[in-house]
Amino acid sequence: MTDPVSPLPEDHPISEDGPAPRAVQATLNWYALALGLPNVLMQLSNIKVGYGVAESRVESGRLDRHPVKRLRTTLTFLAVATHGNAAERAYLREEINRAHRQVVSRPGSKVKYNAFDRELQLWVAACLYKGTEDMLNALELTFTDREWDELYQHSSRLATSLQVPRDMWPPDRESFAKYWNDSLSTLETDDYTRTFLRDLAGLAFLPTPLRAPLAPLSRFVTTGFLPQEFRDEIGLTWTPLNQTLFTRFVHTSARLNRALPPTARQFPFNLYLRDFRRRMRHGRPVV
Repeated sequence: MTDPVSPLPEDHPISEDGPAPRAVQATLNWYALALGLPNVLMQLSNIKVGYGVAESRVESGRLDRHPVKRLRTTLTFLAVATHGNAAERAYLREEINRAHRQVVSRPGSKVKYNAFDRELQLWVAACLYKGTEDMLNALELTFTDREWDELYQHSSRLATSLQVPRDMWPPDRESFAKYWNDSLSTLETDDYTRTFLRDLAGLAFLPTPLRAPLAPLSRFVTTGFLPQEFRDEIGLTWTPLNQTLFTRFVHTSARLNRALPPTARQFPFNLYLRDFRRRMRHGRPVV
């Protein structure tokens, strides 16, 4: 049975091509918060992306030092990239470019990277799309093949809202699956990035009074949503009992999601979209 997705209100952001497809509407969902950290770990399991983030000189955008601001930036990107119009996406892209100009390896760095490397940006966008798929499946939403195809084509904006040309996005879901599987075989971390990623999973960047009660749940949810290839690369253990408990957690949260009114489901994306538009009107920085 197809789980209903509430119709968009009249003032909902639409693309220049009309209202967003039904599956795309469902992506503005609070549950993305649960998949945010595992998605970051997926992205950073590419060693160049990992070093780019771990060594970033953009102090205000570091997840390990400014988690709330980084969360706002990431969720704003997802909301605008998938639901904003062309002018909004262009503004967002320039804001990201402004920050990315500082993300380049130093002379003598162990790993060479540049945030404008389109292959690295394609990998980040691919992880975001995969996270979207995982979220909708976790929420037990059902879509037709055509709706999944619409979502995939629409998700090319996750790449083009960075610096990736549209023709670099795999043309269909079958091509994406090949790209994804090929990329999994090239995952690479080292002691430095593995430690950084495990610290992120355990919320090591939080003050001890917050970290102590939250870290076990964070590590459990983060590891649960990671494909096994990433767990193995990062060094995160997962047992059959963990999987049983995680399956119950996902099923319960999917039931909770169905009980929420549309506005609550869309929080905090609806808030961040309004905030982005206000910042854009006043020419204020977003990133």
